Amino acid sequence: MKRENVKVCVVRAGGTNCDLETEVAFESLGVKVDLLRTQKLLERGLADYHIVVFPGGFSYGDYVRAGAIWAKLMQSKLLPEISRYVEDGRLLLGICNGFQVLVEMGVLPAFHGLSMYPEAALATNLNARYECRWVYLRVENPKTPFTSLLEEGKVIRIPVGHGEGRFVLPKDREKEYLKKLLRNRQIVLRYAKSDGRPAETIYPFNPNGSVYDIAGICNPQGNVFGLMPHPERAFFWWQLPDWTRMESPPKHGDGWFILESAVSYVCENF
Repeated sequence: MKRENVKVCVVRAGGTNCDLETEVAFESLGVKVDLLRTQKLLERGLADYHIVVFPGGFSYGDYVRAGAIWAKLMQSKLLPEISRYVEDGRLLLGICNGFQVLVEMGVLPAFHGLSMYPEAALATNLNARYECRWVYLRVENPKTPFTSLLEEGKVIRIPVGHGEGRFVLPKDREKEYLKKLLRNRQIVLRYAKSDGRPAETIYPFNPNGSVYDIAGICNPQGNVFGLMPHPERAFFWWQLPDWTRMESPPKHGDGWFILESAVSYVCENF
């Protein structure tokens, strides 16, 4: 498929605030992007799109739990279509609040397909504070549609901005579920130190206290990906916090690799 024929939908709802940045990032990759309110997506459906993105923000005020209201709205109206969309191998991306939505919707971690009930959660940060900082991430699985341009073990730098980003599993099944995530290679990104060593849940390397330093996971098939860091905020070179101190800034930030990987995957497979 030619790049200009790739169709991306960035969904927005009351409270989302990263939709425009996400739209601009994808548009710079030469694809067609529709920025749609949730109601318009419910009317139109998913069939026209190759990549659907739930961006960051505070959808519906994050009442009840972060992402819960948006997730239940999508689940109640579009779950069968979402299931077909995922089975077709099309890409679903959730960034920050979008990650919370995908978990609440039951499309992640989806050990045995879509679940009507969450199998994990993004809980309040251990320090009970909003964390906005650049973090280091170690690539654990480069063999997904979102990480194909990265190498296993590569350390990338992308910012986070959240108050509820601590990835947790049910306490009574934590070991079992963590083993499944590892066995299925569903852990895509982990918080790390600058040299790639594990963050070991140490603040600020792990900014929220996520179990096993998990920053992003995918479904068993790899075409649904959720992460707390914001690739759209580390996409252009001028977004880097230290570019003025560089003799030769890079062509782009590390977030570019994630979004470009997704677009390249669609071009090669559709």
